[in-house]
Amino acid sequence: MTTPLFGTDGIRGLANEEPMTATTALKVALAAGCHFRTADRRHLAVIGKDTRLSGYMLEPALTAGLISVGIDVVLVGPLPTPAIAMLTRSMRADLGIMISASHNPYQDNGIKLFGPDGYKLSDAVEAEIAAAVQEDRPPELAAPDHLGRARRLDDSQGRYIEFVKNTFPRGLRLDGLKVVIDCAHGAAYKVAPTVLWELGAEVVPIGVQPDGFNINKDSGAVHVAELSKQVVAHRADVGIALDGDADRVIVVDERGVAVDGDQIMGLVASSWAGAGRLMGGGLVATVMSNLGLERYLEGLKLKLVRTKVGDRYVVEEMRRAGFNVGGEQSGHVILSDYATTGDGLIAALQVLAVVIQSGKAASAAARVFTPLPQVLKNVRFGRNGKPPLEHETVKATIADAERRLGARGRLVIRKSGTEPVIRVMAEGEDDAMVGGIVDEIAAAIARASG
Repeated sequence: MTTPLFGTDGIRGLANEEPMTATTALKVALAAGCHFRTADRRHLAVIGKDTRLSGYMLEPALTAGLISVGIDVVLVGPLPTPAIAMLTRSMRADLGIMISASHNPYQDNGIKLFGPDGYKLSDAVEAEIAAAVQEDRPPELAAPDHLGRARRLDDSQGRYIEFVKNTFPRGLRLDGLKVVIDCAHGAAYKVAPTVLWELGAEVVPIGVQPDGFNINKDSGAVHVAELSKQVVAHRADVGIALDGDADRVIVVDERGVAVDGDQIMGLVASSWAGAGRLMGGGLVATVMSNLGLERYLEGLKLKLVRTKVGDRYVVEEMRRAGFNVGGEQSGHVILSDYATTGDGLIAALQVLAVVIQSGKAASAAARVFTPLPQVLKNVRFGRNGKPPLEHETVKATIADAERRLGARGRLVIRKSGTEPVIRVMAEGEDDAMVGGIVDEIAAAIARASG
């Protein structure tokens, strides 16, 4: 059976090993270029990247593929993923490409594709591109006089900075607010501190010295310990942690305590509901979001609609049902009034706006509900042999856990779409029970994996 090329967030893998090689990147560009080349006119693609060393390998391969099928290419260098989505729409481009493995370490890389509307591609379009790549279909190459051209967009950072600033409430400034911003040595290392400074904040930047190898290393949205330490040390009002491509955010309050995506979504939804601008009567999140968020929204007479894990599925449901707030507990927060994908910086500005307007400390303003005890454990497994979740002992352990939790909690077990990991999550009112259940299931999966 052919291994799927696309996961839940584009194509991803270890750099210079399939599928993350220059050869496959070239084939992806050829296939995607042919798909979006629809008329007898000039076509355009926007390519951005984060700060990984392997970006230097993948960027020219993608560029060559697109040029060879007659598509012009605009290269913008290191910029957040949401900036590529925005520029694709703004420049009336046919295709946007982001080279990034998001929160993964530098050894990995990925390719995310956006259509001309700035949204990630549908499953059907991804399947068509994947089939062309895996079947090695010969592309329809352009004639010598119809080859594309490539150029750099010198003001790409400025365009995105202005775009983000325009999402902040008019007439409001961040004067008097000290903010520590951790850019994970990633794509936002220049633009994020600039946005905050131009809005009036006193900015303490960390994670802004990328060297090709340190992206996400002990920093950013998945490693907030250093940010918490710096917030307390600098007596800052708030900390902001972005991941490597800045499409997710975790906020840290003045005590150094993390505020996750569930809290941010709840805060924005309640704020927007009070202002009469919340659409859909609630928000969209995934099965991983805390039950405390659902109960908090119910108390406000708002609803929580859940999807399977993956911000693309959240976006699809938001578009289908007319919601303008959605996201994931991990910090992908999609505010469709402004952006077509998760934007960590825009979401952070919405939190800062509430902090400023309320006059409260971040610990009081940004923490809107008490989460139920929730435990998540990742279990790695080998790619060979019978899938662990198909083993009878694992099935029996899961069934017993579901019986014990009953209506007092939830159990979510899923295989990651981007790496060989099974994620085991349980939540409920009994902290000890929840932790024990996760440990039991994780152990059963580990045994089954051999």
